[in-house]
Amino acid sequence: MTGIQPGLTVRGLGRYELPVADWLCTCGHHEHARGRQAVIELTARVTVGHCTHTGTETRRTAA
Repeated sequence: MTGIQPGLTVRGLGRYELPVADWLCTCGHHEHARGRQAVIELTARVTVGHCTHTGTETRRTAA
């Protein structure tokens, strides 16, 4: 496989680190969150493998 794969990546979960999350949707939409509360909200909102940015007639899921 080549290229960037869709999914959720969370970094900085150590005691003295700033939490950072990146989410790449299957449609190519990208979101970035910094800080504990922002990361919590992003991880609660996204569903890996399901695109919420397209209509139901064109929605696709990751294989």
